[in-house]
Amino acid sequence: MLINATIFSILIMSILCLCRLNVLLAILVSALVAGFVSGLGFDRSIELLISGMAGNLETALSYILLGAIASAIARSNLTPILVFNIAKFIQNKRAMFCLSLAFFACFSQNLIPVHIAFIPILIPPLLPLMNKLKIDRRAVACALTFGLKAPYVSLGIGFGLIYHTILRDQLVQNGINVTLSDIQSVMWIGGASMLCGLLLAIFVFYRKPREYREDFATSHNLDSIKDITMTRGDYGVLIGTIVAFCVQLYMSSLPLGGIAGLIVMIALGGIKWNDIDLVMENGFKMMAFIAFVMLVAAGFANVLKETGSIESLVDFVSGVAGGKLGGILIMLLVGLLITMGIGTSFGTIPIIAAIYCPLALNLGFDAKAIILLVGIAGALGDAGSPASDSTLGPTSGLNADGEHDHIWDTCVPTFLMYNIPLIIGASIGAMVL
Repeated sequence: MLINATIFSILIMSILCLCRLNVLLAILVSALVAGFVSGLGFDRSIELLISGMAGNLETALSYILLGAIASAIARSNLTPILVFNIAKFIQNKRAMFCLSLAFFACFSQNLIPVHIAFIPILIPPLLPLMNKLKIDRRAVACALTFGLKAPYVSLGIGFGLIYHTILRDQLVQNGINVTLSDIQSVMWIGGASMLCGLLLAIFVFYRKPREYREDFATSHNLDSIKDITMTRGDYGVLIGTIVAFCVQLYMSSLPLGGIAGLIVMIALGGIKWNDIDLVMENGFKMMAFIAFVMLVAAGFANVLKETGSIESLVDFVSGVAGGKLGGILIMLLVGLLITMGIGTSFGTIPIIAAIYCPLALNLGFDAKAIILLVGIAGALGDAGSPASDSTLGPTSGLNADGEHDHIWDTCVPTFLMYNIPLIIGASIGAMVL
């Protein structure tokens, strides 16, 4: 097990990221390491990496289009008006600021399923306010990651419906007959565990004031935006955003929603014809890095699958699980390791369900306990993974002034605040159910 390609390559990736190597390069190096350790060779590893990138093409396209919508919104008066009202509501309450951001971020997964696209719109204009309040941005990162992850883990709405459907289908395929209502009845434990982590981050670990540089300039300050009113173009942007949301829901396609929203914004004057190139370019700048990291992460996952090391890792779990508690802890930790490398909970479920379902049945777990174990094992590692959009998204907004480190200020805090409570919550829940 010490030379298992999955374990070794993910450890390499983690070490490189902790040493502040660019996350894209860290994933590429780790993919080559996985191929070399497993005997695939560098040439075959690169082929698998490139072919596997197709697995996240729709996600990458969605991010680019949503980034363009974010750029259009950022150029309108919608952002300063929203910032002013948030600032007036928050006043001087650091904890209230973080809790409010977590609350609003939850809507990005269900009510308005734009996922991380709202972050580069909302967060950079709020950085001067955060500096004034001396808010530790690690707490804000934890708040944003909570909003990006807890809703899909615990609620069968929006992205949560997709996650719960994948979980149900994989369980049914492996002999566990469950319904979406069965999944909903137990996965709230994951959301409750993450809520505990959020409260610990805000009120215990990252509650102290923290100083940041004050030379970050935004186009608006609180005094200059209090009298801003909506224009015709602003209403065009707002209507385009609503259209993007409705098309996403009706067609179940983020790219189609993004295209429809941009077309409406152009038609209604929210985006002027001569500014289209600039809006698209700014949107690309906002989201391109995240999109490429997600593409390379999918390629890395393809390399790991081809090595056969994931199957051998899960088989190893089957052999050493022992009793119920030992089986729970090992299954959760292996799920954590796989998701840390792949960067997506949605892609981890199909990998682990085939082995975990019969293993859990052999250990005497009932259907609800199996739902919780497989669902949480898949979700573990999404918070804290350098390649996850749940961490890349918060960093994209909080590092607009270069004062927020992706690994030490986003990945490490979110890893500690959410993965540990999830392991504890899932272990207790599976033993009780």
